[in-house]
Amino acid sequence: MIVDDSTTMLMSLRNSLEIANFTVLSASDGLLALGKLNTGPKPDLIITDINMPNMGGIEFIGKARALPGFRFMPILVLTTESQQSSRDEAKKLGATGWLVKPVGGADLIKVIKQVLPGA
Repeated sequence: MIVDDSTTMLMSLRNSLEIANFTVLSASDGLLALGKLNTGPKPDLIITDINMPNMGGIEFIGKARALPGFRFMPILVLTTESQQSSRDEAKKLGATGWLVKPVGGADLIKVIKQVLPGA
């Protein structure tokens, strides 16, 4: 699952992931993503931005981790944000990793394969 308010970023990430044979769910903010986690198929991995309307990535990570079955799911942060305080907060709430945009498709796939065994 990709969570980002930028349609360009969603399209780019979707393209990179689908080329690597991943099935992709997407949402434009944390609130919509949380709704999909509650009702849709369970993803194997979440990639989220931090700065989004309605519900940002930090809050989304905390709420996703509180859902049954999502405690150990890999959650990667992919953002332009590079402040250490934001990284620390995301890690405290359960983020698995932090990537600063832009990240190339090959580099993203490499990180996904590190956090998602068998990918």
